[in-house]
Amino acid sequence: MDDEGSVSEECGRRRKVHGMLKLFYGLNEEGKAPEQPQSLDPCDINGPHFDPELYLNKLRRECSLAELMDHETCMVKQIRSLDSDMQTLVYENYNKFISATDTIRKMKNDFKKMEDEMDCLSANMAAITDFSASISGTLQDQHAQITKLSGVHTLLRKLQFLFELPARLNKCLELQAYAQAVSSHRRARCVLQQYSHLPSFKGIQDDCNSIIEKLAQELRQKFRDGGTSAKDLSECVELLLQLDEPAEELCDKFLSHARSRLELDLQGLEAEIKPYPPTSVVKEAATRRTSSTAVAGSPSDKSPKMLSLPSPTPNTDILEFIDRGCNEFVSSLCLVITSYQELFINHAQTGELASKNIPQMANGKLQAFVDDLATCYFLLVERRIQEEKGVGDNSLLVRALDRFHRRLQAVAKLLPGSNVPNQGTEIVIRAATERVKQYLSALQSFYMDSLTDVRQALATPRISVAGASVAGGGAHLGGPASGRDAPNSLPELLSSLSASILNQIKSVLASVHLFTAKDITFSNKPYFKGEFCSQGVRENLVVNFIRFVCQSSRQFCESAGDKGGSSPPALLLLLSRLCLDFETSTISYILTLTDEQFLVQHQNPITPVTTLCGEAREAAQKLLNHYVKVQGLIISQMLRKSVETRDWVNTIEPRNVRAVMKRVVEDTTSIDVQVGLLYEEGVRKAHSSDSSKRTFSVYSSSRQQPRYAASYTPSAPMDTNLLSNIHKLFSERIDIFSSVEFNKVSVMTGIIKISLKTFLECVRLRTFGRYGLQQIQVDCHYLQMYLWRFVSDENLVHFLLDEIVGSSAHRCLDPSPMEQSVIEVICERG
Repeated sequence: MDDEGSVSEECGRRRKVHGMLKLFYGLNEEGKAPEQPQSLDPCDINGPHFDPELYLNKLRRECSLAELMDHETCMVKQIRSLDSDMQTLVYENYNKFISATDTIRKMKNDFKKMEDEMDCLSANMAAITDFSASISGTLQDQHAQITKLSGVHTLLRKLQFLFELPARLNKCLELQAYAQAVSSHRRARCVLQQYSHLPSFKGIQDDCNSIIEKLAQELRQKFRDGGTSAKDLSECVELLLQLDEPAEELCDKFLSHARSRLELDLQGLEAEIKPYPPTSVVKEAATRRTSSTAVAGSPSDKSPKMLSLPSPTPNTDILEFIDRGCNEFVSSLCLVITSYQELFINHAQTGELASKNIPQMANGKLQAFVDDLATCYFLLVERRIQEEKGVGDNSLLVRALDRFHRRLQAVAKLLPGSNVPNQGTEIVIRAATERVKQYLSALQSFYMDSLTDVRQALATPRISVAGASVAGGGAHLGGPASGRDAPNSLPELLSSLSASILNQIKSVLASVHLFTAKDITFSNKPYFKGEFCSQGVRENLVVNFIRFVCQSSRQFCESAGDKGGSSPPALLLLLSRLCLDFETSTISYILTLTDEQFLVQHQNPITPVTTLCGEAREAAQKLLNHYVKVQGLIISQMLRKSVETRDWVNTIEPRNVRAVMKRVVEDTTSIDVQVGLLYEEGVRKAHSSDSSKRTFSVYSSSRQQPRYAASYTPSAPMDTNLLSNIHKLFSERIDIFSSVEFNKVSVMTGIIKISLKTFLECVRLRTFGRYGLQQIQVDCHYLQMYLWRFVSDENLVHFLLDEIVGSSAHRCLDPSPMEQSVIEVICERG
């Protein structure tokens, strides 16, 4: 640390010394004198006009003695410091001074040698100048003669070339040196044309033209054969263009020859498609196409030949078909495009050919040619894709579409302005969309088949209620009946149906997910992936299927006499629970699974989960309401028939509860068990301790039993009606067909309301005798003993039964009610 400190102090001291020296000599940091105006003050010790006498006189005048002594002392120190620094600087640069002295001495010696060599070189240059002047003077007289002879020699060689040109062209024609012949003719063509008025030159021109015409015919034949290499064919086209052959005609001939070969490939592909079409796509395209100029002398010889197409081979799968199309047609098309571009578009044109704008014309013809044949090819591919109707493994179809898409990218690179890649992409998108539609149709068919199996399972003979089952053995969803493995209860049927639907959706999503695999080229394209995942899979497949489930379920709620009128009530209950499960969990799970698997972008317009859940809940509510209505009407039908088919005026004294009331209680109990298998209990109001012992008066539950006899006198019919109506005004209104909640108590309450309301309306249409009224009392008391436990509010049952008994009493000819104790004995015995 001490060494480092001493070194830094030494460096600082040197920098200070150098700085003082620069300051003394008036230099800046770069070693140059600063550009500043010189001081004219004679008292400025650092200025060029410094006068010592004036400086000393000024100091003596302005400073005291002490200040003069201090100033002297400071100046002495500065002088000593500068002397010391100067001496140090000289010591430090002593070696550099010695080296500089040696270098200067050496430079003096080197410059002396260089001066001697420069003198020698100057003498040599003077001698060379003298010799050159002597030679020029000697040859000056012969230079004009030599120039004249050279011009005559050149002219004679040109004339000799012209006279030997026909023979030279014939020799080139024999040796098939076509390029040399055309080059020789192009060199002499302008001269022969200029001097064609001279007989000798006219003869040479005619001979050359006949030979060149023969040469052009051979080149045309070589071009028509097309069997040579690409290099020879390119040379042939270039020579024909140099011989003023029309470029448009050459393009047409080349494309016509290529079309005949490519159409043979298309016919081979068409032969593999089933069902075999009555009219060939390739033939239709050839008929629509305007006939081009014949390649050979006879148009019939060069027209596209149609093969006798073999019978279709049904064993060729879609991947083999696409492979053949890519390896044969697409590869051949790419070769044709490459060759054509090399011949007519990319080939550098010089001279007159450059002014004809051949590439633009040739490119337009190529675009039309490729678009025409690609349209035929795409029609065949779409027809073959449409044959893939199965919804099994998608791997072959996806691989085929991927290969089809990738091979078309070669056409896009070769022909950037072509619409072929876009048309191919549209085919891929349509194929994927059609596949999604097929899967949606398959899911819908599977769901309807599953409902058929459920209906068959529900149609089997009922087993005992104690077994907690409504329907016996059924069939597997989507499979044949199996007595041992078939679900035998509503929960099992619901679980099996839900599981099978979910498994089918997962299976379909896994199959469709192949379209978005990472190794598939078109899957990552923005024009495919975003639209396919959000609209294709999520909306058109999953969302549409969920809506189909809800809509098809709602169709079972149609009124009697329509398609849904014969639907079993248990199916309505099961479907309502299925839709409710969809609303609570299934829809959210399915859509989340879809979004995760397919990375659905939610900025696209998609159906929210809440909307689908609302539709499912609406369907569940409608189904459950219809179930309540159907079950209530079934029980109501029994009650209505029991009232309408009985003579209530002449009936005998009641000794038992009617069998229909026992059947109503049994069916209600069975429905309660059935609903309890799928729905929770629900909330009930607190029951009173004597709910099963509630008694009914012949008017109203609010009236005392001893008062009813005096009320039914002929003189007071209006009073009884008035009392009953006043009681109704202060009673809670009962909505019979209101929507029910998703629990067992609410469902049973709705069914019992419908049943008892029907019973009440039927009673209002009948006339009763004494024993008829008493039978109604017995029946109502029996219903009261059992029905109160099924409803949410027992007062509802009490009110309706009061209304039934009161309405019977109003319509009784001899209103003599039965004693309550007798009623209880009869009901307990029954």
